[in-house]
Amino acid sequence: QEKQVLEDLEMPLARRETETLFQEQPETGNQYLEDALLRSYLKTHLPPKVLEEVNQDLERFGNRLQTKIRPLGWECELNPPVFRQYDAWGQRVDQIVTCSAWRKMKEISAEEGLIAEAYERRYSNWSRLYQAVKLYLFSSCSGGFNCPLAMTDGAAKVIESLGIPGSLKNAFDHLTSRDPKKFWTSGQWMTERRGGSDVANGTETVARKQPDGTYRLYGFKWFTSAADSDMTLTLARIADAEGRVKQGSSGLSLFFVKVRDEEGKLNSIQVQRLKDKLGTRQMATAELWLDGAKAELISAEGRGVASISNMLNITRIHNVIGAVASMRRMISLSREYARRRVAFGKLLKDHPLHMQTIARMEVQTRGAFLLLMETVRLLGLAETNMASEQDQLLLRLLIPVAKLYTGKQASAVAVEAMESFGGQGYMEDTGLPVILRDTLVLSIWEGTTNILSLDVLRSLTKSQGQVMAVFFSTVQKKLELASSTVKLEPAVKQTRDAISSLARFMQAAGSRGALTMELAARDFSYTLARIYTGALLIEHAARPDASSTDISAARRWCNQELCPVATELDNSSYEAEEALTDSALVYEGSPASGSRL
Repeated sequence: QEKQVLEDLEMPLARRETETLFQEQPETGNQYLEDALLRSYLKTHLPPKVLEEVNQDLERFGNRLQTKIRPLGWECELNPPVFRQYDAWGQRVDQIVTCSAWRKMKEISAEEGLIAEAYERRYSNWSRLYQAVKLYLFSSCSGGFNCPLAMTDGAAKVIESLGIPGSLKNAFDHLTSRDPKKFWTSGQWMTERRGGSDVANGTETVARKQPDGTYRLYGFKWFTSAADSDMTLTLARIADAEGRVKQGSSGLSLFFVKVRDEEGKLNSIQVQRLKDKLGTRQMATAELWLDGAKAELISAEGRGVASISNMLNITRIHNVIGAVASMRRMISLSREYARRRVAFGKLLKDHPLHMQTIARMEVQTRGAFLLLMETVRLLGLAETNMASEQDQLLLRLLIPVAKLYTGKQASAVAVEAMESFGGQGYMEDTGLPVILRDTLVLSIWEGTTNILSLDVLRSLTKSQGQVMAVFFSTVQKKLELASSTVKLEPAVKQTRDAISSLARFMQAAGSRGALTMELAARDFSYTLARIYTGALLIEHAARPDASSTDISAARRWCNQELCPVATELDNSSYEAEEALTDSALVYEGSPASGSRL
């Protein structure tokens, strides 16, 4: 041994420099078989015949993901799209060149029915949930292809909600096809130069009616995801005979646009450039000029925002799917790494503090998963005319709540899980930074946390408070299921206390001005997410065949502050004076502090 040490010390420097860090790579298996919560959820909720078929398909799909699809996803990351504006002879071609793996993902999406499954309704109200499960398994392997699928699903939903008019039947059939040669993806062109969610004031694109009844669109679309898609839905303002347009949301109409003609030429569309994004770099996002793009009006005139709301609901649910999938992927890798990595004389899994950290992430992920499943379960009922009025009100509330909360959860879990790998987590070729970057967009895309919090308040106003009555009664019913489970008593009590605190907040806020609810919107939305998710975890843990870990997850979730909005109300955080203090804190020392805020 002494001789070996001396020889190592004498090793030439050049050779030492080529030595590499050696650690065992975490290897995961079939995602479906390794996801205990997913499997127990399906076993609990699906009818036996449906479960039997679905179980076989998901196990097969899990094997395909592991052996074929994940390597393609990594190829998409290594070969992002390239924009070729001119050909060798100076002719403008505006070609977005994608890699073969990206194109293969499109074929796989069709073969697996990742959109079709929701619209064929083979399993009635369970079809939408089954589709969501397949997308959840696919998402973290997809090399970013989950994003065009979100918009494709949204476009199909809009067309279906319009009754699949004859002129759109062909497009709907392409969007929902299982044939890779026929399958289309769709874009969603809403954001313009002013950017953001304020489409009512930010949309400048003008639609001019043609003698044949079609329209020509003129404008600049500043952020168009999946710019290589076959078609898109987009908003524009119809010009009258004098060329005037109506401003505001009531001036917006919804249009169907085929991106290319039968010869493959762009439909009077020019690609300005591809966006240089932090993440989701596998997918082409572009700035586009519409210079007379031929389009078909598909909404009633001035009803564009209302018509596209179905698309936004679907894309927001896809956002939740992506969030939960990234959390599950990071934890799967982290727990496997803990079984292999030795530090300070023992495996990471044998360090109690390390396991506590992963367990806390696991609780967050379980809660997020059940919130996703509840949302798509309700959507499935609504799509098959089986949803009660209460179900529909709850769905309208849960979509923005789930989207905003899981987006935040996913970012936090991804950062924490990356840390669990130490320095290796920061290395690009491990693939971990990719997951983090792609996750960070989830709290921004399809409405930021604040925008969606205000949307939650709109759902209250629109239902004249009915939705909160449904929320309270649904949570209470779920808690009653656990009345005979002694180990869940602390969690049930904490959730009931939180409901009481929330009811007191609602009463107090009702007697105050609109500013109180606006300042409380974010904390209020977090409260709804935590209480409802707590009830779902308790419901899952109250099953006859629930495991001890189901009970632990419910108890641990409910140990957190379930009603932050009541706590902050007691702290006077929503007073007008506090709003002025917010501005003073933010702008102290800036040039703006000298002016009146």
